[in-house]
Amino acid sequence: MLSYQHIYHAGNPADLHKHALLAVMLARMVAKPKPMTYVETHAGRGLYDLTSVEARKTGEAEAGIGRHAHAFAPDHPYAMALQALRAEKGASAYPGSPLLAAGLLRDCDRLHLAELHPREYAALRQAMGRQVSLGQALLHRQDGFAMAQSVCPPDPRRGLILIDPSYEVKADYDAIPGFVKTLHRKWNVGVIALWYPILRDGRHKDMLTALEALDLPVVLRSELTFPPVRAGHGMVGSGMFIVNTPFGTEDEAARLRGLFAG
Repeated sequence: MLSYQHIYHAGNPADLHKHALLAVMLARMVAKPKPMTYVETHAGRGLYDLTSVEARKTGEAEAGIGRHAHAFAPDHPYAMALQALRAEKGASAYPGSPLLAAGLLRDCDRLHLAELHPREYAALRQAMGRQVSLGQALLHRQDGFAMAQSVCPPDPRRGLILIDPSYEVKADYDAIPGFVKTLHRKWNVGVIALWYPILRDGRHKDMLTALEALDLPVVLRSELTFPPVRAGHGMVGSGMFIVNTPFGTEDEAARLRGLFAG
């Protein structure tokens, strides 16, 4: 959806949930010597300034990274990636998933990132400049679902895909189970990580029922709930549905659930 810009929501509780799990999964995967590929369907701009006008307008980061930064030990992969970025870009910088992944991957690994919004794509290209110039990252200005279908199975074949649309197009809820089924059939060794919002109206429930009926391997469904981050906001939680879940991810999911339950 070309109206969506993640800067208004960067660093909020859903971001923290998604990024902490992503960082743990990538850290597990790069611990093995074989190269891997990271694919992201809706990349955004990659780098966010939490003091920007847009971020301050909603104040959502205060309920996420602002409130819970202390919950991550210095050697946690999420904390390490965040600290490395802020040492370079300043204390108000926040990495989107592409830059978080780039900070954890190795030179032998590859990234495919899709972003359709023209301004977000331009900002993403700037944020990922080093990786693009080295040929490590390939940026695609196209629909993320179409990009994933075209590059998967990727080379290297071992890897992870993050699917995190804005869900402003409500048809995504109906289309995603079929997309995941097709993707897994083409790339059965790939880790498929789907993020989804938990809204008051429960519109995600039918999608999850359809996903669970697919009988996919080593599935983790991680959900956490939190109060609305601002008045009138409909999101009251965050979910991750992960296929071929890397070892250790379930422990982190439980830790995060406990963090927000407290």
